[in-house]
Amino acid sequence: MVIILLLSIWEIAGRVFNIPAWLLPVPTQVWQEAIHGWMHYSGHILSTIRLTLIGYMIGIIVGLTVATLLFRLPVLQEAFYPLLILSQNIPIIVLAPLLVIWFGFGMIPKVIVIVLVCFFPITIATLDGLRQTDRDLLHYMKMTGATNRQVFWKLQWPYALPSIFSGLKIAGTYSVMGAVISEWLGANKGIGVYMTLASSSFKTDRVFVAILLIMILSLTFFAIIALIEKWLLRWQRQGENSSNG
Repeated sequence: MVIILLLSIWEIAGRVFNIPAWLLPVPTQVWQEAIHGWMHYSGHILSTIRLTLIGYMIGIIVGLTVATLLFRLPVLQEAFYPLLILSQNIPIIVLAPLLVIWFGFGMIPKVIVIVLVCFFPITIATLDGLRQTDRDLLHYMKMTGATNRQVFWKLQWPYALPSIFSGLKIAGTYSVMGAVISEWLGANKGIGVYMTLASSSFKTDRVFVAILLIMILSLTFFAIIALIEKWLLRWQRQGENSSNG
């Protein structure tokens, strides 16, 4: 209801004050462009989805690997955890030109941008989840003679899954934003390219369509990951109940 109210105020204000469409189009104009301009941005959507999936999957691998190494090797955690925090203080938009200089205008710098955006929340969430393992269960497994590897895979990793999925959901929404930013580096297709072309030609309604597409893709990624989390954790709980029974 709040969103509908805000859109209504936007629509009424735009028409009452005769705001030019190139400056601020009303929601109905944006919606008409989204419907009738499908042929202009359909190819860009597929390109952005492909780039997002590649960068996101690599970001998951990097994030989980870094978190596992830092957790299993406390010496590495003390040495590299501050650097991990500092890496997030460098704006991606500033780092992007350097990536172009180092790796050119191909796929590599774009994927690196998405990985840099995605891996940090996954790493931090995974580390927090691993640290919050139940101490009583941890002590019990060590008393039964379990090895460190068994403790990690049978107790600490399953215990950290809710936190891991929290990081995955955050990274999933960031990945679309990272893909759009990376497309500003010089891609031929993508929502970022579509937005840049629309902005340079003062077609503001298309800019808002691009923003709408980014929001839809981010919410879709979030929903898919949430469904996987719900299925996996329910399967895990059912397995635990059957083993206890």
